Amino acid sequence: MPTDPSLELAIQGRTTEAVVIGASAGGVNALMQVLPALPRGYRLPIVVVLHVRSGRHNQLVDVFQQRLQIPVSEAGDKDELIPGTLYFAPAGYHLLLEDERSFALSCDAPVHFARPAIDITMETAADVFGANLAGILLTGANNDGAQGLAAIGRAGGLTLVQDPEEANVGVMPLEAIRLRQPDLVLPLEKIKQLLLMLEKH
Repeated sequence: MPTDPSLELAIQGRTTEAVVIGASAGGVNALMQVLPALPRGYRLPIVVVLHVRSGRHNQLVDVFQQRLQIPVSEAGDKDELIPGTLYFAPAGYHLLLEDERSFALSCDAPVHFARPAIDITMETAADVFGANLAGILLTGANNDGAQGLAAIGRAGGLTLVQDPEEANVGVMPLEAIRLRQPDLVLPLEKIKQLLLMLEKH
């Protein structure tokens, strides 16, 4: 697959140590178009926050593990963030990143009617990784994730959203664009390319 020069330009000079992805309505289908392309031995940890009903997350781990070549896990309290692993935030808890690059779970009140909230994971990850974080916001039906992605941008991290015109529900990416223009607005096919390129930087 030929490399897109605009993507090369966007990540030139960057070092990425972790990726955080947020999604809501339509998110599972969007992730299924992107994540199975990751090769065995992919080195970056990827943390995914999806708005799902309580009890659904173990299912998601199983479903994605069947289709991915990298390990898939549900993030647990005090678990260390391991490179080359895909983590899902557990249903019913906010997922935070801590300074020692481990997870913490919180039962604090929902944010944007969601627990886990994308904003909380992205904001705490931005505090930990700073400019070495990439944040991706996909399809969704509320404003969660816009503040978190803005925090990643302010910390110097790479920010991108799914093209709202392609998204199953464009509210979430549109709100992120309105709040703070992300570095990139991309269709899923280009997001897939970018994930593969980030690992090499």
